[in-house]
Amino acid sequence: MPLNPRSTDARVHNPRRHVLRLLVASVVALAASLSRADTIPTISASLSIDEGDVLLSAEFGFALTPALEEALEKGIPLYFTIEFELQRTRFLWFPQKVADWSISYRVSYNSLTRQYRVSSGPLGQTFESLDDVQRFIGHVAGRPVARVDDLVKGARYEASVREKLDVNQLPKPFQVNALASRDWQLASEWHRFSFTP
Repeated sequence: MPLNPRSTDARVHNPRRHVLRLLVASVVALAASLSRADTIPTISASLSIDEGDVLLSAEFGFALTPALEEALEKGIPLYFTIEFELQRTRFLWFPQKVADWSISYRVSYNSLTRQYRVSSGPLGQTFESLDDVQRFIGHVAGRPVARVDDLVKGARYEASVREKLDVNQLPKPFQVNALASRDWQLASEWHRFSFTP
């Protein structure tokens, strides 16, 4: 009895479908790898209390990607932001945000003086090396982020901190690069830790 060609394995008679599946899987994997940002590791993060202020200290293992270094040397300023949130955990209820804080740094390079400049608002500082810049913007020491009076003594809070390149501050053509290439993305994951005043 002859075989019904429609009842046989579809991959034998329709290799296009199999190739198409492989192609779609490859594109999805490529898009996932491109969209994943280079990670800034969080080395440490803690809160302390001094004179009524809740103070944040954090250390990030900050290092620019080669593409970002090249952009900086060509005169394109880069913007980095450190963000902090403090939430009170509540049983059988959503967490309550009680404080948030952020600081942004603008990093630029002057090819004539061969110096880097880091500014935050009206304040600025110059550095001789990129390593010094990376240490400076990857370090937070004793920054006031909340008032103790706004917290409930003995309650449990969850603190979160991260650092990221602010791609929205890049010139428009480079924003497109940031969407398409992981070399133009640099961020840490939210680092979460508990705090009880």
